[in-house]
Amino acid sequence: MQSFDVVIAGGGMVGLALACGLTGSGLRVAVIEHQPSVQNFDPQSEPELRVSAINAASEKLLTHLGVWSRIKSMRASPYTEMEVWDNHSFGRIHFSAQQASSTHLGHIVENRVIRDALWQRVLECDDVQIISPAAIEKIHWGENEAFITLSDEQVLTARLVIGADGAQSWLRTHADIPLTFWDYEHTALVATIRTEQPHGGVARQAFHGDGILAFLPLSDPHLCSIVWSIPAPLAEQRKISDVTQFERELSVAFDMRLGLCQLTSSRFTVPLVGRYARNFAAQRLALLGDAAHTIHPLAGQGVNLGFMDVAELIGELKRLHREGKDIGQYLYLRRYERRRKHSAALMLAGMQGFRQLFDGNNPAKKLLRDLGLLLADNLPGVKPQLLNHAMGLSDMPEWLQQLSIIEERE
Repeated sequence: MQSFDVVIAGGGMVGLALACGLTGSGLRVAVIEHQPSVQNFDPQSEPELRVSAINAASEKLLTHLGVWSRIKSMRASPYTEMEVWDNHSFGRIHFSAQQASSTHLGHIVENRVIRDALWQRVLECDDVQIISPAAIEKIHWGENEAFITLSDEQVLTARLVIGADGAQSWLRTHADIPLTFWDYEHTALVATIRTEQPHGGVARQAFHGDGILAFLPLSDPHLCSIVWSIPAPLAEQRKISDVTQFERELSVAFDMRLGLCQLTSSRFTVPLVGRYARNFAAQRLALLGDAAHTIHPLAGQGVNLGFMDVAELIGELKRLHREGKDIGQYLYLRRYERRRKHSAALMLAGMQGFRQLFDGNNPAKKLLRDLGLLLADNLPGVKPQLLNHAMGLSDMPEWLQQLSIIEERE
């Protein structure tokens, strides 16, 4: 039997980020992951289909964790502008890094690149142990610790167990934490596209009658990752449609902003479901990332919300450990839960309202959203607030904000 202070179920981006953040804290940490990292990234390889828009707040966290430079050396594409518009109408809003007094607004990074960089960093940490391939088979919640039995019959004990095991979280289910969920009635179609005109480092998003289409700029000036949120039957149809027909429909749906589009990858679909756990923590348990919440991808904030969960929990666990308190007591974990539930609820409500506003071609709704975009783009004081939210700067925990201020002064 091995004993740890913190056992993290899930070695994805969020779980590994927490492990990196706890190194050097005096806590003994283990990460349980069923799928080891391959660790053979080739910079000349084709981009992976799954990418994330890493905002400024997440970049600050990843820099603090010592992995951002590694991510950039592998493959990351900065975007300096964001443009959102309503097809066949006058609604439009534009953001630029210059407006934020920054060199960029964020980076588009393949999920695999982020995970590989974090995995490499964890392997360098003497006080973090990766147990992989492995999965949790059983868990018993004791008064002072949790007893965990793995698939290979290893037994671990932990003062705190972290559920970073994704949207279908095994830990959340076995802790009997209720889940509120709703079907967005959309499916995301994901692919890599070569555009006739260069993307110019601009992240673009178009709303049209039956969906939302985002073009995310990759490191090649003519390559973009697309996320096309459309009704499920249409997504499945376009997933298997003739390539020429798909390219034509895609170019038209994007208003020909980058000229003709050429499909350079397979097409992948993901059903879109909103999820919100009733509790983000319990006795000896805390939930992170998709195990606690999933949101619509229209603003690209899913992984950023998860990284801010990580940042909040890092600060809380280090504080509790310094003060000699039991890190697994729900009484002490409630502050983390309260703060992150609030942030997630605001984001979920905002995304749901935004999606409903841009759904369909109702003339009154169309006029309302067009006027909203126009006013947001022109009214003094509105755009800076929206930009602040898009960059995640208003969602950072206090310790990360203070660290950023110190680094800027230096």
